[in-house]
Amino acid sequence: MAALTFNSTQEIDEQQYKRRVWAWTMYDWANSAFATTILAAVLPIYFSQVAGANLPSATVATSYWSFGLSLSLLFIAILSPILGTISDIQRGKKRFLAIFAGIGILATAMLVLVSTGDWVLASIFGILGRIGFSGANTFYDALLPHVAREDDRDRVSARGYAMGYLGGGILLAINIVMIQVFPGTWGARLSFVSVAIWWAVFSIPLFRHVPEPPAATEKLAPGVGVVSASFKRLSETLKDIRQYRELFKYLLAFLIYNDAIGTIIGVAAIYGAELGFGSVELILALLLVQFVGIPYSLIFGRLPGTSHRRSFYLAFVLFNLVALPLVGIAGARLLPADTSGAPGAPYPNTANASGQGIYTAEDPALTYQGSWQMVTVPADEIGADQDVVYAATDQTTAEYRFAFNGQRIKITYSLGPQHGIWAVYLDGQPYLDPDSGEAFTIDGYNSTLRYEVTQTFQTQESGEHTLNLVNTEGRNPDSQGNVMSVGQVEVLPPARQSNLLFVIGLIVITELVGLALALLLGKPLFSGLAAKLDTQRSILLALVIYTVIAIWGFFLDSVIEFWFLAWMVAVVQGGSQALSRSLYAAMSPSYKSGEFFGLFGIMEKFSAIVGPLTFAAAGVIFGSSRPAVLSLVLFFIVGGYILMRVNVPEGKRVARQDDAQYLAKQAEA
Repeated sequence: MAALTFNSTQEIDEQQYKRRVWAWTMYDWANSAFATTILAAVLPIYFSQVAGANLPSATVATSYWSFGLSLSLLFIAILSPILGTISDIQRGKKRFLAIFAGIGILATAMLVLVSTGDWVLASIFGILGRIGFSGANTFYDALLPHVAREDDRDRVSARGYAMGYLGGGILLAINIVMIQVFPGTWGARLSFVSVAIWWAVFSIPLFRHVPEPPAATEKLAPGVGVVSASFKRLSETLKDIRQYRELFKYLLAFLIYNDAIGTIIGVAAIYGAELGFGSVELILALLLVQFVGIPYSLIFGRLPGTSHRRSFYLAFVLFNLVALPLVGIAGARLLPADTSGAPGAPYPNTANASGQGIYTAEDPALTYQGSWQMVTVPADEIGADQDVVYAATDQTTAEYRFAFNGQRIKITYSLGPQHGIWAVYLDGQPYLDPDSGEAFTIDGYNSTLRYEVTQTFQTQESGEHTLNLVNTEGRNPDSQGNVMSVGQVEVLPPARQSNLLFVIGLIVITELVGLALALLLGKPLFSGLAAKLDTQRSILLALVIYTVIAIWGFFLDSVIEFWFLAWMVAVVQGGSQALSRSLYAAMSPSYKSGEFFGLFGIMEKFSAIVGPLTFAAAGVIFGSSRPAVLSLVLFFIVGGYILMRVNVPEGKRVARQDDAQYLAKQAEA
């Protein structure tokens, strides 16, 4: 009875039902563009390099960006359960979704106004965009119990994630091309506008074809406002926590294991960069996860269902669990280093040059011409982990010289109002810009002092080389650009060489073998196990795979392993989150969907804060991100254990009973 009232999908024909499901999933397609381009790929870099160009350092810019995100998450965490409860009482889920989506779309479009040094403006629009994005998601998720039939929620939720991967991935690929094609900062700025347009246009089907849930209205007592009524009902829910014991137990499990999932999503690119993987490999791996996650999200959505292919799907997932690590690790050990992307031997010191390592301004290997003095910049002034020592000179013949044995060298320096233009010479010849072919110079002028700026130079061949930095402005007696400051020089490890076409081909072959084995052996070997898979056990399977990912991530040290690991993440990322959402919907009273998905949103926001903080703390303690990756295993184990203790049938029974009692009460009124 309750299902018929709160979920009208049983009363419509199949064609209309499919249209509603399609319209609901199209919003995932629409707003995922914000997640990929704004949150993950483009805006963070743009904020650091362009909007925050006048901040003291990139570290300070990153800190400001992170603070803005945390502020928006905290705001939504506080507001979403309150607004969710109001939306239940006032039948306003679509209305609130439209309001928050509108805020996010408008703020995203306004990012086109952000130019060099406009970090305040970028922070304001970034915070508003994240508030709109996260707030709208709360009400979008709350529509799931009213859109999908009870036995179809896993599949519909997974389809939404698959559509999100596809939509977000397509626009991200377009935006990357735009950044390469348009001059200056216009590629990034126009990509922000494209996200706003994409988000707005593809949200239209939801508002046209998904009806507002019709039976979630209470009659308010005379003189009682909707806000006070929502606070009262929310407080009653929290006080009566024993009634929803299994649901809140599941929320605790979700908070813990989603901490680790969110951390893996958030730090994967940074971790890969730390290991020395190139930007091309990292960007392509991000796109790989986006597009490969589409079919696997659909596969996981069908594991708990009634499909006759469940044994095939399960066999294929289990094959990936075993084969991806085995083939990836074997490839790293057996293939040549220039194919697998394994690290090369470190460059040694020679009689005339410094080998691989970091050389500070105090090191005698970094020599100067002209008078100079050591300048110590306190860590708290630049947001760094420790004080930075710069060698500064103001002579008209200011020049730095460093002899090194290697192929790539990275300098760390500061910019400022009087820092001039620096010419770069490698082995006595002007260094040519790889993009333009012109002589490369460092523009040291900046409206304010900015520390810890880096620049990497690469020679044609490895071996002994000499780097010279010459302040060309200093040679002009009338110029004010007579200051140079270099903090350190780092001779980088040998650049990883890999054959991405070979790596991708090996992955494809592995997957084809897996498909063949799943077709042949899936039914005879796994039909019994597949029959026992429900939503809860399917999530547990995903957590087992994530545990293997975290352990493997601790050991990996090659491009081929990183790509096989990325594929493994794609196997479970969308499916685990989709099933988590649908399981929560199944255990929540439908007439309180806004309120309960507001609480669900709180857990998602905390998981975006606690996990990365734990990861960062482990990195600081151990001095490396490898132990931090391994520490995520504990989250999966503890979260999985609590999830195993959740009595899902009891949680569903309580939700249905609560709906039935509410309907009876409304009928009497």
